Amino acid sequence: MISAAMVKDLRTKTGAGMMDCKNALKETQGDFDKAIEFLRKKGLAKAAKKAGRETGEGQIGTYVHHNGKLGVMVEIKCETDFVAKTDDFTDFAKNISMHIAAANPTYLNKEEVPQDVIEKEKEIIKAQLAKENKPEHIMEKIVEGRINKFYSENCLMDQTYVKDDKKTILDVLNETIGKLGENIVIGRFIRLSLGENDQ
Repeated sequence: MISAAMVKDLRTKTGAGMMDCKNALKETQGDFDKAIEFLRKKGLAKAAKKAGRETGEGQIGTYVHHNGKLGVMVEIKCETDFVAKTDDFTDFAKNISMHIAAANPTYLNKEEVPQDVIEKEKEIIKAQLAKENKPEHIMEKIVEGRINKFYSENCLMDQTYVKDDKKTILDVLNETIGKLGENIVIGRFIRLSLGENDQ
């Protein structure tokens, strides 16, 4: 039996619509974790369908730390002015700027990382591994794993979301696209910290 409280809990946890939550719980025989996974996959499907659509509206998300010494601005784009003015969109922009303040990404995504930076990382990793006398195919796997770790530490879209360590920023973006029904794009960002070089 799917209770109203279960539906409400799932809605609170995922931000999905009431009917979507009810259907997810039905589909997964009331298994809460599977229902969350079901909704996330559905959100990904919705996000994929919307990915090509024009994003000419949006807002600049901002965050300034309480001591006034750390600030972030991030460009969040969407399709319509209507969605750009919703509380959900504003909260998303605020949360992304807070995440950037806390996690300090260097790049937006993997595609932005210059090839020479990746090559340099690989060189460093291989030099560290040289002493360990591992077979070549094992070395390659380790290098690949550490490069992925580099992405997850330095690329905003691959970072673990500071407010929920089970999600990446890409997951949060896709969930927001599913919830708001429009293509949403995270654009440029800048993080300024007093006394540090520009990020």
